Amino acid sequence: MKKFTIPVLLLILILAYFTLRNPAPDQITSQLIAPAPDTTGFARAEGPVPLSFPADQGPHPDYLTEWWYYTGNLDTPDGDHFGFQLTFFRRALVPPAARATERESDWAADQVYLAHFALTDVAGGEFRSFERYSRGAADLAGAQAVPYHVWLENWAVEEIAPDTFHLFAQQDTLTLDLTLTNVKGNILQGDQGYSQKGPEPGNASYYISQPRLAATGQVTTAQGTFPVTGQAWMDHEYSTSALSEGQIGWDWFSVQLSNDTELMFFQLRRDDGTVDPFSSGTVIYPGGTTRPLTRQDFTITVLDTWRSPHSDAEYPARWQVEIPSEKLTITLEPWLADQELQTSVVYWEGAVQLTGTANGQSVTGNGYVEMTGYAEEFDGDF
Repeated sequence: MKKFTIPVLLLILILAYFTLRNPAPDQITSQLIAPAPDTTGFARAEGPVPLSFPADQGPHPDYLTEWWYYTGNLDTPDGDHFGFQLTFFRRALVPPAARATERESDWAADQVYLAHFALTDVAGGEFRSFERYSRGAADLAGAQAVPYHVWLENWAVEEIAPDTFHLFAQQDTLTLDLTLTNVKGNILQGDQGYSQKGPEPGNASYYISQPRLAATGQVTTAQGTFPVTGQAWMDHEYSTSALSEGQIGWDWFSVQLSNDTELMFFQLRRDDGTVDPFSSGTVIYPGGTTRPLTRQDFTITVLDTWRSPHSDAEYPARWQVEIPSEKLTITLEPWLADQELQTSVVYWEGAVQLTGTANGQSVTGNGYVEMTGYAEEFDGDF
């Protein structure tokens, strides 16, 4: 059986989707099924550059790939817990120089969008995930900086006031309707926003986070509509890169501690079982100042595992994380074991809870963990 790479598979699925929903002229179809043979002509992240807002919160179509990632943990007044994910992926079909300056059709597109929506219902013991594709044309999907708006059909995040956003997603019996307030502003990960993932030139991304978004709104399931409050996290990355040779996936963590500190850290896994030296992270202090973490600054110890009944992949399911220089030790575990997304790319992304100590004081908190490369070979590109 022929084995497709994930980018080619994605474009095949996109073509099938558009053929069924929106028959298009041959010119538009050819744009959707012709992946760039390489990354020549696309901009690359090759070092720190000045980032400005709100412009850099919007799209960067000269880069091959971009995503806006919203995750969060929510509680009802009765103490029931929900986790959520709403992610928008953009992928360029052709490099900037190959794009037409004038379009004969409103349906013509040189960008395609993919979105994932997932909800973890802890009280109901249920995790559900959904996936959508669309072209970046005819107002079906897109992203803009001013006013900030990212959308795919009726899944959307938009700025409704300075540093205040409306997030909405609806699928089947599930609805997520939240107002998010940016408490800590925009945090630049890595070196002034430049996050290196490997030794090759351009094997990096520009990486911006909003690590503490106060959330309020409602969640609707088949059991009813529930008022919720909590905390969310937003990651925005853009790049023209893939995993380096020997890198097979990653474990990414975002953590919001009860002492008003946040942590982001990830480890890139190699095919020989080791952790790649380009793994890194960031400590975000209560005042919004940051400290970068290198691979040597933290350890992640797996305490338990879980085997998926869907993909048969075995995932870590409980972790101890230590950052000695911060006098921090925390233990994280999933709110539900089964938070594996059954999408065109199978991966685990889910809500976690934690306890531990920081500088001799007890801390609690919540977070999100993403694990790729366990269910299938992963080349680092959705």
